[in-house]
Amino acid sequence: MAAKITKAAVIGSGVMGASIAAHLANVGIPSLLLDIVPTVLTPVEAAKGLTLEHSAVRNRLAMDALSKLPKLKPTPLYDDSFVSRITPGNIEDHLSQIQNVDWVIEVVVENLSVKQELLRKIEEHWKPGIIVSSNTSGISINEMAEGCGESFKTHFLGTHFFNPPRYMKLMEIIPGKTTHPEIVKQMGVFSEKTLGKGVVIANDTPNFIANRIGTYGLLVTLQAMVDKGFSVEEVDAVTGPAMGRPKSATFRTLDLVGLDTFVHVANNVFEKIDNGEEKMVFEPPQVLREMVSRGWIGEKAGQGFYKKIKGEQGSEILSFDLTTMEYGRSKKPASASLEAAKTAKGASGKTKALLGANDRYSQLAWEVLKKTLLYSADMVGEKVGSIAGSILDIDKAMKWGFNWELGPFELWDAIGLANSVERMELEGEAVPAWVKEWVAAGYSSFYRKENGISFYVGGGRYLKVEQNPQIISLASLKEQNKVIRGNSGASLIDVGDGVACLEFHSPNNAIGSDILIMTQQSVEEVRRNYDALIIANEGRHFCVGANIMLLLMEAQDEEWDEVDHIIRLFQNTMMKLKHFEKPVVAAPHHMTLGGGVEVCLPADEVCAYAESYYGLVEVGVGLIPAGGGCKEMALRISKANPNPDIDLQPFINEMFMNIGMAKVSTSAHDAKKLGYFRSSDRIVANRDYLIQEAKQSALRLVQSGYEAAQAEKIRVVGADGKAVLKLGALAMKQSGYISDHDLLIAGKLAHVIAGGDVPAGTMVTEQYMLDLEREAFLSLCGERKTQERMQYMLSKGKALRN
Repeated sequence: MAAKITKAAVIGSGVMGASIAAHLANVGIPSLLLDIVPTVLTPVEAAKGLTLEHSAVRNRLAMDALSKLPKLKPTPLYDDSFVSRITPGNIEDHLSQIQNVDWVIEVVVENLSVKQELLRKIEEHWKPGIIVSSNTSGISINEMAEGCGESFKTHFLGTHFFNPPRYMKLMEIIPGKTTHPEIVKQMGVFSEKTLGKGVVIANDTPNFIANRIGTYGLLVTLQAMVDKGFSVEEVDAVTGPAMGRPKSATFRTLDLVGLDTFVHVANNVFEKIDNGEEKMVFEPPQVLREMVSRGWIGEKAGQGFYKKIKGEQGSEILSFDLTTMEYGRSKKPASASLEAAKTAKGASGKTKALLGANDRYSQLAWEVLKKTLLYSADMVGEKVGSIAGSILDIDKAMKWGFNWELGPFELWDAIGLANSVERMELEGEAVPAWVKEWVAAGYSSFYRKENGISFYVGGGRYLKVEQNPQIISLASLKEQNKVIRGNSGASLIDVGDGVACLEFHSPNNAIGSDILIMTQQSVEEVRRNYDALIIANEGRHFCVGANIMLLLMEAQDEEWDEVDHIIRLFQNTMMKLKHFEKPVVAAPHHMTLGGGVEVCLPADEVCAYAESYYGLVEVGVGLIPAGGGCKEMALRISKANPNPDIDLQPFINEMFMNIGMAKVSTSAHDAKKLGYFRSSDRIVANRDYLIQEAKQSALRLVQSGYEAAQAEKIRVVGADGKAVLKLGALAMKQSGYISDHDLLIAGKLAHVIAGGDVPAGTMVTEQYMLDLEREAFLSLCGERKTQERMQYMLSKGKALRN
């Protein structure tokens, strides 16, 4: 039906279009980036003597967009060099080149007539097999395609990225009336596997799924705020983490989105629907229109519902008062309900705690939540005007598009379906008939689980949640009693086909003796009964490093033998992994710091999630890597340069800077540039597939006749190289970049990664390097300023440079 997508064209080079092209570049898809031809020269172009016919002028919009990509925050590129995969051009001169691509996506202004005109131009150059889509956030796909040929329409659909495209998981796919089902299926698979997205199929209704419910929720929140006299800060305190939603809550979210954009999105629904009661909700409030007319449209204008000012005491955040239309000092709300939500665990526990306190904040939460739940229920199903076919799609859309921890129907289950429906009806709310019928039939939840299999309500009965066989869920496997062994910090799980998975599950997946002991036990278990071991987990982060609270306690008590034992246990465990006679594959994701990196370094292969933020950051707590991190990095440099005549110093200098400055990669691709990943290591765009991909890597190693890694010697730069490193650190100290304690740590680090005081070019053993690591680590643990850094990290969550 359509060719495999290997090349693309993006029409429209605004921030969104350029960012979509950037994400295509991230995953290896080269693209054309086209925009309109400028009609006026800039002063710079005129000064150069250029004319409107010059290619630099005609391609200016796309070229300017590419030049800005590396400067955008957060960065849309995994690696700045990937911008070379995007070719700038213009619609007049280069639109014919879409004949050479597999997918064309339009990202022009949200105006129906503009999009229709562009589609007609695209169709002039279109060939059967080329997929064409719109990134519209809410304009009808069917209306857009009016006037296009029937064959073209079968290849046309909506593909709505959420902003920023690199980071937001949701992709709403919106088929038109005649879009071929195979095209829809192909785009779904491509979006998941290649682009790393979570896909939901949306009906062609105004604003589709996530923006429809998200906009409704924001508007009813604003209305409740006005009716009950709440402040901006009070509303954000209630509608953020206290309800399992992002810290940006309601008004920080609006400031980030832009009030002008939000008013446009709300207007799109207001103008397109006929239901009087619903239509009233979507009419943008006068206060929003007034703020937009004054240019107070949020972060991009410097002020919206919040305004940041600089005073004598530094920066201060002011908040907007809707009654006076003025800014004032922010006040942090406090109440029993907010405190109860803060101490509760998980979105379910937090929301129940918030609703259970029965104060004014609890009442606000209930008012906003019940309206959103009822609206979600009214928008699902087969009826005309529904936005999605299932509660599953709505829940996924809100979790992936708005970063809610629980979707509306999951949250409804969490607060108690039957009781909440009863309360809603007592308060005079109209509960959708299908919900009332479901509760009346004796059901107490929209979802249920049996033997690790999930079900959801649909059509008046429970339907099985279809499981993608390429996605491995450790949580589901544990429910199916697939745990081989475990302790408080880690578990070993049978993931099938002779592969076992070591899962960390301590707080923040911090490494303590429980994880290290479990790792050693896992090696023995796999040695006896399995073919390979993978190390992966489903935590928010892969591993934030070693358990520094334990280390600090031992150091403060001067239990040096115990500290020495912990370091030896870590080092010995990593050596067991490295020299294990069966394959070991590590699958890091998100924050992978310090000891987390050291767990991955001995693995035969790393299968990393693209959004892995990777670094040996121990200097941030006044220490150096001592679980084999310095040794492994020095070994890699030595192995990559086997010729003894090659000077290792430049490579060692770079490693010294990376570790000494606690540099963390901005992506897995960046980690590869920093030397943490090898060319043989793999990067996966979609975290959902990470464990399966790691398993497949392990099985490939088994099938290829795996042989255990042998002990290796490391060529070091020695005393002369150490002197170079220390001289560099001293220069940074004299320039004011680092403190005296930083200089002390740098000296210890230099001693280790240079290989001590041996002559340059000496070949040393891995154990020799490990001993250097341990000695330096122990000595730093005894330093008062190191202990202060550890304490500060534990209490503040950030590094202290004392």
